[in-house]
Amino acid sequence: QVQLVESGGGLVQPGGSLRLSCAASGFTLDYYAIGWFRQAPGKEREGVSCINSSDGSTYYADSVKGRFTISRDNAKNTVYLQMNSLKPEDTAVYYCARDTLGCTTGSFGSWGQGTQVTVSS
Repeated sequence: QVQLVESGGGLVQPGGSLRLSCAASGFTLDYYAIGWFRQAPGKEREGVSCINSSDGSTYYADSVKGRFTISRDNAKNTVYLQMNSLKPEDTAVYYCARDTLGCTTGSFGSWGQGTQVTVSS
C-alpha cells in the first residue's frame, strides 16, 4: 500500500525550529519528487518546498527561502523539512506528496494525513 506519513509537528515559539519527516512506504522514494505543502485555517493550500529525484534540485516558496531546508535520505525512504526561524505565519497543517514527473508539473498525489505546526508564544 502506497503511503506517506508526516511527523514532527508541534508547538514552537517564534524563532524556534522543527524538523518534519515524510516517511514513504509501499514504494521507493528514489524515483519521485517529494513536495511539502501547508494549509492554514481559512486559506488555500500552498506549496512550501520540493525536491526532485533526478538531480536532487530543490525549490522553495519565497516566504520560506533561507529558513527552511528540504532533504532526502533514500536509505531511510524519508524526506525531511528543516524549519528554522519559525514565524507565527508558518502555522499550518503540513502535508507531503509525491510526483512522478518532477517538482514543476503540479501532478502531486498520494497525500499524507498532515502534521500540525503551531508557532506561538
